[in-house]
Amino acid sequence: MVVRYYFSLLLLILIGSSCKKINQPGSIDPPVGPPAGSFTFNELKVNDVFSGFSYYSVNQKPIIKLSFSAAIDKNTVAAGIVMKNKGNVTVALDITYENNDKTIILSPISALQPITMYFLDAQTSLKSTDGSKLLSPITINLVTAIDPSDKFPIISDQELLTKVQRQTFKYFWDFGHPASGMARERNTSGNTVTSGGSGFGIMAIITGIDRGFITKAEGLSRIQKIISFLKTADRFHGAFPHWIDGNTGKVIPFSQKDNGGDLVETSLLMQGLLTARQYFSEENEVESTLRSDINALYIAVEWDWYRKDNSNTLYWHWSPNYNWDMNMPIRGWNEALITYVLAASSTTHTISKTVYDNGWANNGAMKNGNTYYGVQLPLGPASGGPLFFSHYSFLGINPIGLTDNYANYETQNKAHALIQYNYAKANPKNYYGYGENCWGLTASDDINGYLAHEPANDNSVISPTAALSSFPYTPEESMKALKFFYYKLGDKLFKEYGFVDAFSLQHQWFADSTLAIDQGPIIVMIENYRSQLLWNLFMSCPEVKTGMKKLGFSSPHL
Repeated sequence: MVVRYYFSLLLLILIGSSCKKINQPGSIDPPVGPPAGSFTFNELKVNDVFSGFSYYSVNQKPIIKLSFSAAIDKNTVAAGIVMKNKGNVTVALDITYENNDKTIILSPISALQPITMYFLDAQTSLKSTDGSKLLSPITINLVTAIDPSDKFPIISDQELLTKVQRQTFKYFWDFGHPASGMARERNTSGNTVTSGGSGFGIMAIITGIDRGFITKAEGLSRIQKIISFLKTADRFHGAFPHWIDGNTGKVIPFSQKDNGGDLVETSLLMQGLLTARQYFSEENEVESTLRSDINALYIAVEWDWYRKDNSNTLYWHWSPNYNWDMNMPIRGWNEALITYVLAASSTTHTISKTVYDNGWANNGAMKNGNTYYGVQLPLGPASGGPLFFSHYSFLGINPIGLTDNYANYETQNKAHALIQYNYAKANPKNYYGYGENCWGLTASDDINGYLAHEPANDNSVISPTAALSSFPYTPEESMKALKFFYYKLGDKLFKEYGFVDAFSLQHQWFADSTLAIDQGPIIVMIENYRSQLLWNLFMSCPEVKTGMKKLGFSSPHL
């Protein structure tokens, strides 16, 4: 009987065990501990808060608590827990313990640097008092807060605008190509000069003369040098290539098949040249010759030929080797309104309103009308696209009071800038630093190369040119951004040629580059905000008045 009893009891135990193994409903497996010879990480707090393994706006002496499943061997902590910055420099730590040595409390001995990324690594070499190793390593990312102090002396708003214009002007003046006078593509471009960026540079030089940064004679001499170079540089049915060798004038391919005429870049160059023609208006031999040379360059552009087989659309590229293989029609809404305006304004190779309506406006398909972040947008893609759409053509074209069959362009450009401002305030991706003082997305250098940043393509990279070139549209919002960029970020952002091209507080990345197409709109659009100088000059061109009226534009400036 006793044997039978124990046999029956053993059978019941085995049956119960087998039921659990097939996971009957309601059964619970017992917790599995760490493998023998190891222990685990249990809890993390930074300044008594847990929010995952990345922390932003951290103070300069944070208190970091790491809790584990076992008491820690203190002799292994110095090598097992290491804090470094992005430059791989080790941070000395003050280390204490609590919870029977299961919790390590760490804090930097010296204050961390502001707006800097640090990494705290707990490695598997960390041991417990019984000799076990940490089962898995952990890494904590810490981004320190912005130092709220002003990095430069406070000056008046007008003085600040002048300072930014003067410093940005140096990109085109001090760094202009020595042989051609043209604007180099970027601060590392060597002999590669840019046609569109040089158009911006010419307008910057005119601003520099008017602001007293240089004399009129100095500015005139530099523009003469540019024009002399352009007269002998490669052209393709009158259109210049995107990139040119500043010594030889020969085309430098922008890509394999983009080795010929670029009609949009040419129009940005012509916008600057026509502005210069209107500025140098004195009746003397030097200025008369300058005007004549500019006219010759402009009338030689075969805008109508770039319709590709006489279609009712302008095309961006043509190559002597690849013909129309790039196959890129110029359709709105983007930065290229100036191309259709100058094509319509040409006295030798003009286009009709039909080409504008069919090609640029795509028979009305460029209209939008939706509301984003509380602002209705007349034209363009969702949320407006990158902000250079509202800058490049409007360095010369005055959008104030400008209308046609498709939009009010003052409304369009203001809406575009305000959508981006409101987007940064809403900060739907929760990027560190975004807000009313830090906004502006456009095409610029990026952490991983180059990117057309916009709300629909946002990876945390802010481009100073976006907000600063929007001064005519959003003066208060742009001034907030300017003061934050200048006073709070200081020399991390404001350098030899003005503001660097882009930055990300999320990733603690600051570009070391400056680009002609981003520096130019800053100085020019700030000037248009202050005096409308470039707008007044360009809009005074008789051909432009005629061409814009032909396309159906109405404006108090026509």
